[in-house]
Amino acid sequence: MEHNPEKSHNPVFEQIKRIDENGIEFWSSRDLAKVLEYSNYRNFEKVIEKAKEACTKSQQEIDNHFVDFDEMVDIGSGAKRSIESIKLSRYACYLIIQSADPGKEVVALGHTYFAVQTRIAEIKQLDEYNNLSTENERRLFLRNELARHNIQLADAAKNAGVIEPVDYAIFQNHGYMGLYGGLGAKEIHTRKGLKKSQKILDHMDSTELAANLFRATQTEEKLRRENIKGKTKANNTHYEVGKKVRQTIEELGGTMPEDIPAVESIKTIESSQKKSNNN
Repeated sequence: MEHNPEKSHNPVFEQIKRIDENGIEFWSSRDLAKVLEYSNYRNFEKVIEKAKEACTKSQQEIDNHFVDFDEMVDIGSGAKRSIESIKLSRYACYLIIQSADPGKEVVALGHTYFAVQTRIAEIKQLDEYNNLSTENERRLFLRNELARHNIQLADAAKNAGVIEPVDYAIFQNHGYMGLYGGLGAKEIHTRKGLKKSQKILDHMDSTELAANLFRATQTEEKLRRENIKGKTKANNTHYEVGKKVRQTIEELGGTMPEDIPAVESIKTIESSQKKSNNN
């Protein structure tokens, strides 16, 4: 088993990721404890236990995400000794981050990083999504998911103090700017050759819709979890989450959302589907 450090600009969580002899990614609990600034591993073990409880409550098998193993560590002068450690899945890391000290900046960064990565995995594992055979079906599924989560995001933003329609438009624009490398709604329209009357979301392919779904779900969760108040803080939160999703896309080698061409309006696809269902 060897460390699998990524490029230096990648998050530290990606840099400490390892790959086992079967080609499966994992994180060492010892490495993660250091990154999360737990100088006493015994204190970190308490966090792991809470994460295991959360894993059970989410009806996941603990053994699929937390695997005990012996790790060799340097003790100086080239000597090594074996210590107990745990192989953690990405989902296990996500649960640990949720249970860790929220006052630490690195924990906040880790929460966003692993939340985005876990959400990607969740969508890929959804039977409903995987059973969709065409791009148009995937677009419809994700567009409906995004519409539903945008309602929840609007409610979370309202609780934060984003009440007036003009303020909500500004709030949404901050999310776009984070995700699209500084481009706001108007600039995205121009970049993709869309008319002013055309809605950006209606002309996204499934990949771009998924990125925006992650942005919406994680912003809503962060607004509620941290009880963020004030329009400026809400706007900054939306921007930062969008930026983190963008970084994740880059780390995974994906296409930046502004570089994905606009596609046929989803309204046209919906109309065709309704006609087919009525025949």
